[in-house]
Amino acid sequence: MVQTFDEQCIVSDIVKQFPKSSDLFKSYRIDFCCGGNRPLREAIEKRNLPKEEVLQRLNKLYEENEALNQKQINWDTASSSELIDHIIQKHHHYLQEELPNLSPFVTKVMKVHGGKQPHLRVIHKLFNELKTELEQHTLKEENEDFPLIIEYETNPTEEQLQIIQTKLADLEDEHSHAGDVLKELREITNDYSPPEGACGTYRLVYNRLEELEAETFQHIHLENNILFPRYMS
Repeated sequence: MVQTFDEQCIVSDIVKQFPKSSDLFKSYRIDFCCGGNRPLREAIEKRNLPKEEVLQRLNKLYEENEALNQKQINWDTASSSELIDHIIQKHHHYLQEELPNLSPFVTKVMKVHGGKQPHLRVIHKLFNELKTELEQHTLKEENEDFPLIIEYETNPTEEQLQIIQTKLADLEDEHSHAGDVLKELREITNDYSPPEGACGTYRLVYNRLEELEAETFQHIHLENNILFPRYMS
């Protein structure tokens, strides 16, 4: 395994380069915000943690994330089953991990700074609206909609196709609403530009919200522009 991060790396720099590392640091109670301007070795020693274990988990998490992001396939020529499997394994899995992990950070920033910056309360509301919608949306796709498509792929009937088309129209409506919420988040965060002097957690929330936007738009693209049109003509 390639060791991208070592014990001399500054904790806050690791989180800047790899935002999901904040979840690992949180599990070890390593302060990456106010106490993030120090080498990882010092943070590990302060918490009396097993250094090799922390480094191994950190680098493994980064390696897995990079491998997932670098997977390149021509989805136009892939089967619907292959495309659906990719959507579930990459995009649904990302949402299932990221939404609950990001939630406490969004809440923390609102609680700490929301009194003087009311827009953070709006961000909190919009994020939780998006979180609920995407969690329900992906669950419905996996349990109801995608199985119909896979079944139709092997045993197509006109009746099945009509049912699929109705369901896909509903999914596109849900995609449109999620896209609208993401656009509101981008607008209220001034294109995810934290104010001057924002703490590390504040910057982390903006960074990860922007990553969530990019992932979700790619997810929606694969469905709206590649998968769904196969059944909507």
